[in-house]
Amino acid sequence: MADTGRRTSRRALLFAGGAAVVAAATGGVVAAVGRDGTSGHRSAVHGVGEFSLTSPSELLPPTALHETTGPQSFAFDDTRGHLYAVQQMQDGLRLPGEPRPVRYAERLRRGDLCVSKLSRSGALLGHMYLRGFGHGISLGVEPSAGQVKLWVESGADPVTGYGRAVARIPFSDGAVLDSGAPSVRHHVPLPGTLRNHPALDLAGRRVLISHWAGGQHRYAVYRMNEFLAGRYEPTHLVRDTARRRGEPLQGCALHGDHIYQLTGNPYTVRTGINPPDSGGNTFVSAIAITAGGSAGRRHVTAALSLPFREPEGIAVRLSPAPQLCTGFSSKTTGRRELSVHGFTR
Repeated sequence: MADTGRRTSRRALLFAGGAAVVAAATGGVVAAVGRDGTSGHRSAVHGVGEFSLTSPSELLPPTALHETTGPQSFAFDDTRGHLYAVQQMQDGLRLPGEPRPVRYAERLRRGDLCVSKLSRSGALLGHMYLRGFGHGISLGVEPSAGQVKLWVESGADPVTGYGRAVARIPFSDGAVLDSGAPSVRHHVPLPGTLRNHPALDLAGRRVLISHWAGGQHRYAVYRMNEFLAGRYEPTHLVRDTARRRGEPLQGCALHGDHIYQLTGNPYTVRTGINPPDSGGNTFVSAIAITAGGSAGRRHVTAALSLPFREPEGIAVRLSPAPQLCTGFSSKTTGRRELSVHGFTR
């Protein structure tokens, strides 16, 4: 399910934080060279940013997650060869301490999530429930020697169910964690913003926060160590210059000099606006965080044979070589499944 940002405008304007800032003559557009050591962007001839989108490889065939609901996003633990995926809790689930089964619509409004842990081959290795965290548009996975930390939106808005903060929590198989638990530290780097969704650039030790502010969809980039220390000074603030009017955001990622985002809808019936024989309306776009503006946009043609095909999540796999990966939700009897396709440089 997408982040449509219906309460905000989608008009595009770039902001960037840094030492050197140049203001454009029209519209107050500004761009900058950032302070995190990245340089100007380069685009693949047939792709977006630094990735080619011409020859997708299937990394994960349609695979069931712990819950029956559709996937929202995913991310990789490349050190162990695992994949983590986020979805909403399914209808009628009753967790320990809950007085009754809870309907799906109520779970959605509360921001109740389930995280599944998978092997590269798709075997379910564990799961964790997160109550009151958010919608799950994007996810960060930070591996360490002893455990894996999940970066998720947190502090769900009681009306929309989307997160207003960001939390870094240890994955614990079988656990039920509430957003209001004392162990959960909520990072609020952008007070007053809406729909905060985190992603990680592990190679660059950076944090990406997708958010809505002042009627615009924007991204903020932080050094991870400073973010964790509570020093929320972004190296870049970037307006979404890539999405077109009416396109739902289905995920975001950060790698090198680019922010990558996934947009699109599920197939409609053959007489609808997005029928299966149209090739779908899924696109991957890149935004150059240092030079400013779009760095490519490509139609994604992976998994066209799926009878139901909704784009859900985008992430970068670093090992054995960097790949930009897109996820799709498909339907089987009684449940949704996740498939993942990768694109090389």
